[in-house]
Amino acid sequence: MKTKRVTPVEKNFLSLYGGEREAIISLGAALRLSYLRNKLFLAESKVQQFEKQYGMTLAKVEAEGISDNADYRTHEDYIMWHHWAEVSVDIRKDISMLEKITQHGKGETSNDTVIIGCRNPINLKPDGTTLRTIPG
Repeated sequence: MKTKRVTPVEKNFLSLYGGEREAIISLGAALRLSYLRNKLFLAESKVQQFEKQYGMTLAKVEAEGISDNADYRTHEDYIMWHHWAEVSVDIRKDISMLEKITQHGKGETSNDTVIIGCRNPINLKPDGTTLRTIPG
């Protein structure tokens, strides 16, 4: 069995009670969401700028290919256009995951509770009975 090394930050974080950990995660996720939404706006703006400049979508450019007589700048634009399109997709995935985390702060919780920070963490059913012990 592989042993996972716990960093001092993780150890301190896990020593906090559950509600405090959830608050830290929710606030951190909310701050990160704000940052990612700004970054998504930038990425989508760049994609739209290229669409306006070339009068077509990236999908159409990729389907038709770049003209054989395209200049250096067009090739550079294509690379950057593709980059910003990928960034947009990746950020949307990150936002989706973080939104799930922030929903927990709005009253949506799991039916099971995992108690950690003790020698043998356990899962509890909503009624407080033990579901299973997780080996430590």
